[in-house]
Amino acid sequence: MKTSGSIKNYVLALSGLMLSLALSGCATDRAYGEAPGIEIAALEELPAPRLENLYLIGPQEALEIEVVGAERLSGKYLTDGEGRISFPLAGLLNLEGLAPNEAAELIEDFLRGSYLLDPQVRVIPSQIPPPTVSVGGQVDEPGEYPILGRQSLLRVVNQAGGLAEYAKLDDVLILRTVGGQRYIGAYNIQAIQRGNYEDPTVYPNDIIVVGDSPNRRRLDSILRFAPLLSTSAILIDRIGR
Repeated sequence: MKTSGSIKNYVLALSGLMLSLALSGCATDRAYGEAPGIEIAALEELPAPRLENLYLIGPQEALEIEVVGAERLSGKYLTDGEGRISFPLAGLLNLEGLAPNEAAELIEDFLRGSYLLDPQVRVIPSQIPPPTVSVGGQVDEPGEYPILGRQSLLRVVNQAGGLAEYAKLDDVLILRTVGGQRYIGAYNIQAIQRGNYEDPTVYPNDIIVVGDSPNRRRLDSILRFAPLLSTSAILIDRIGR
């Protein structure tokens, strides 16, 4: 994945079921896109979400659903712990991770033909929480952070306290869902800091993961416990070959 000593930024297309597997392996496995269900995308940058899709429905959220011409289907609904609602005629509908307009389209598709000729549905959240981005991995203060206006990867990482001691600078990931498709962008943050690559834009609901450097941890552990007979230590790293 490296050419002429420089490290490129990569975008990976990710199927929804493989997200947890990708996260569990990204910190130490540098071979991108080898898990089943993951493939390299022919993209130079992550696709941007549509502005109306920046708010996504989650668990335990109150929704006002209006079905034009069908008052008995309209009303207030509360998503369960998995982001589902119990909708008349349909049973459980999974709305988690959908924007309100996408949830409306899902309900329209179910009702079209069998129950209504041309259904028109509106899904309105009772409360829209402030937009946030999740930052994890090797940063000093991982957590959820508000994101207002146009933000970049470097700004968001700095907001999370900056890179931690064992951060792997060429293993920084942005995970994003656009149109129901999940993507991973892999970045070299050191190259971005040096101006070799543009600082990518971060959007609400993005997940940023800064990788861990096992080699640096191992070296620190050796230096901490190895008795030094002089002012310097020469180590042979047979594991890192």
